[in-house]
Amino acid sequence: MGQAELVADLKAILMDAAGKFTAPSDADFIRHLDIAALDLGRFRPRTLVGEISLVADQPNYPAPTDLLAVKLPIWGTREKRERHPWNSDWPGPLPRLSVAENGGQRELWLSPSPSAAQIADLGSAYRFFYFAGHVVDADPAKTTVQPGDRHLLLIRAAAEAMQELAHNGVTKPVQLGNAGVGSMPKNGTPGALAESLLRQFEEMAA
Repeated sequence: MGQAELVADLKAILMDAAGKFTAPSDADFIRHLDIAALDLGRFRPRTLVGEISLVADQPNYPAPTDLLAVKLPIWGTREKRERHPWNSDWPGPLPRLSVAENGGQRELWLSPSPSAAQIADLGSAYRFFYFAGHVVDADPAKTTVQPGDRHLLLIRAAAEAMQELAHNGVTKPVQLGNAGVGSMPKNGTPGALAESLLRQFEEMAA
C-alpha cells in the first residue's frame, strides 16, 4: 500500500472534485494523505523509541518530527529500580519528560535537567518511548498504515480535501465516489461533506 496507490484511491473518491487540486506531482493529494496519516495516530498510535544526546544542565531538546505524545522514559529507570536510596550509587531524582512549544518548535523538556554526575553514571544517550503518527511512503514497505485501516485513512484524506475546498470559498455541491470505502456521504457542499467525513472517521476509528 504505497503512496501512488493511495493517491489513485483518493482521486477516485473525490471524482470531479479531484480536478480542483492542480499542484504538480500530486502534491495536494500527498499532503491530504500525510495529514490523514498523522491524525490516524490518535486512534492507531505507533510506539517508537526516541533518543537525544544529553548535555549537563540543559533542559530542552528538539522533539522527533513524528511525535504525537510522550509515552515513557527509558533512561535511568533500570538503575533507579535496582539501586537503593540509602546507597551511594543512587542516581537521584530522574527528570520528568514533557513536550512544550518554544518559538513555534516543539521541544522535549527534562525537569529537573540531568546533572553532569547523572550523565556520567547513566550515560548521555537519553532514550524514551513515544507515540508517533503514521507515514505514507512511496515505498509500500515503508507505509506504516495497516491494510485494515486503509478505509479510515482515505475517509480522513477526503475530509481534508473537502476542508481545503471549503476554506478556498468553494460552495458548489460536489459528488464523491465510493472507491470501496463503504457507506460514506456522497453529495453536498465541501464544508458539509468535510464535517460528515470527519464525524464518520472518528466514529469508525474509535
